Amino acid sequence: MGNVGLNFGSATSGEGFDVTSTVNQIVANLQTVETPWKNRLTDLQARDTALTSLGMQLSTLTNDLLALTDFQGIMAAKTGSSSDTGVLQLSFASATAIAGTHTVLIQNLAQTSSAASDAIQASDILTGGITFKVGDGAWQTVDVGDSSTQSTLAGLSAAINAAGLGVQASVLTNADGTQRLTLVSRTPGANGQITIADLTNNPSSPTTLADSTTPDANVGIGLKTVQRGLDAVINVDGIEVTSASNSVSNAIPGVTFQLLSTGASTSSAGTTGPENIQVVIANDISSIESAISTFVDDYNTAIKAVNAQEGKDSTGTAEALYGTSVLAQMQQGLQSAFSASSGSGAVNSLISLGITATATSDGTIALDLDMLSNALNNNFDQVVSFFQDTGKFGSTFKRTLDSLGTSSTRGGAIALALKEDQRQESTLSDNIEKQEALIATQKVHLTAQLSLANQILQSIPQQIQQVDEMYSAITGYKSK
Repeated sequence: MGNVGLNFGSATSGEGFDVTSTVNQIVANLQTVETPWKNRLTDLQARDTALTSLGMQLSTLTNDLLALTDFQGIMAAKTGSSSDTGVLQLSFASATAIAGTHTVLIQNLAQTSSAASDAIQASDILTGGITFKVGDGAWQTVDVGDSSTQSTLAGLSAAINAAGLGVQASVLTNADGTQRLTLVSRTPGANGQITIADLTNNPSSPTTLADSTTPDANVGIGLKTVQRGLDAVINVDGIEVTSASNSVSNAIPGVTFQLLSTGASTSSAGTTGPENIQVVIANDISSIESAISTFVDDYNTAIKAVNAQEGKDSTGTAEALYGTSVLAQMQQGLQSAFSASSGSGAVNSLISLGITATATSDGTIALDLDMLSNALNNNFDQVVSFFQDTGKFGSTFKRTLDSLGTSSTRGGAIALALKEDQRQESTLSDNIEKQEALIATQKVHLTAQLSLANQILQSIPQQIQQVDEMYSAITGYKSK
């Protein structure tokens, strides 16, 4: 601890001394005991920053690896193509789809049933009601004017929709201002067929709709089915499949495609017929190459960051993790994982995928996309096995990353180092806090004591003057 000097000047000057400055010097002296604690705390916080940064990079690398090891991930992704996108268009190929080529023959497209009335004036008043059914459902009747509904096409349309009878009613307006009632089935395909009741198919309750303003020539103002509900019929690899919708997902497992047309082809006899469409489902090689390339890039970023901790910063100070065991663990763990081999097939190491060490000898790696593409196209199943089978690269490197990273539940090296640092930081912070509290108490006492001493020093000239006056009064001698 250093010394604190008090400069009183002349004891009889009455000037005293600067109490605040003196107390601050003493406090600064007392605080020197905290210096090694604070320096250690700063070092630990710098370590934490470096460890957290490396942990984030390992986490990114882990996520890259998970994309390749996930059974439903990028390795299972599929792409699809159609030989004629004007006839059949691929919408989706899930991970459950199996790569292969399929022949699809579209015999007819699906249709949604609809019905329409004759055109009448918008203001014409209607009477009677409409009776219809959807598919094999029960007959349903909606009378005009019920429940205060206007007896017009608009009012009837609103009443049908409000009843929720399985159709969507609308009123279409023609160029001349006349209107038509339309019904569109809410059920696509054959099961949604709209049937309008008449004296033949439902004689007990036929449609009785009539125009009382301008009588229509047709019964029920001509309301009738204008489009039948049909299921799409397709032939996939020789097997007939039906679909209520032109969006078909039940023909090729894991694949959804849209039917746009039956196409047309001319035979040698001059007859025309549906066109055979080739649907190709393939592994998504491009996305896999991109994922592996990202994995290689993120690995290099991580190993470079680890290596950078071995040196010094721009000021010549050693990096925060220099010489630590956790840094050595990360270097060894990352580099050793890439030298292992597994299996005896064509794809048994990273080298067989075109991933090799760079010439810089710093642990970084490089990717040969041509070799990777060749492995994926010729030995796809072995590539999948290399990343996803137990005991092979994907699973072993995942364990390595878990043992190095920030996973506290799995005892990652970074997680353990951060936990130990936090323990030390807590102890140091407590010591500093207690020391500061002690110093604060001492500062109060010092300030009071030195203020009193300063008052005494400042009062000395007055006391001397009083003594001088008493002396003069007694002796008659005036002191100078």
